[in-house]
Amino acid sequence: METAICGRLPLSPNHVFNPKPGDRHPLCKGPCTNLGIPMAVSATGPGKGGGLLERPIIEKTTPARDSEFDLRKSRKTAPPYRVILHNDNYNKREYVVQVLMKVIPGMSLDNAVNIMQEAHHNGLSIVIICAQADAEEHCMQLRHNGLLSSIEPASGSGC
Repeated sequence: METAICGRLPLSPNHVFNPKPGDRHPLCKGPCTNLGIPMAVSATGPGKGGGLLERPIIEKTTPARDSEFDLRKSRKTAPPYRVILHNDNYNKREYVVQVLMKVIPGMSLDNAVNIMQEAHHNGLSIVIICAQADAEEHCMQLRHNGLLSSIEPASGSGC
């Protein structure tokens, strides 16, 4: 059976009664003071207590997210690795500089020239210190472009 409020809208058994502040309805004694808490109106058959308000169920939920501290604590920092460029007698200096700038993100011309010169004069030079996965990728790309390179743990150095 449907119930009407003040002859306006018929209510279904699962109607949500959400009056505006100050509205007058038979379900409110005096002006309605409910400010936004929807209430379920149960409109059942005759003699079954139709039109009674049920207590609203308000669920308190907390977001399922870890704090920044917990994330930092759980995230293990990978030990740093050095990417090393070795001198060779095959590649021209200009080519080595071009490959370094292409393969290493953010490598400037000046840094690439300095790394190339150090490898040429000393036999090797440290290209970058970074996480192991990145070091392996950089080393592979340098080798793919024909340069001699290797990686090794960078004891005590940061990325």
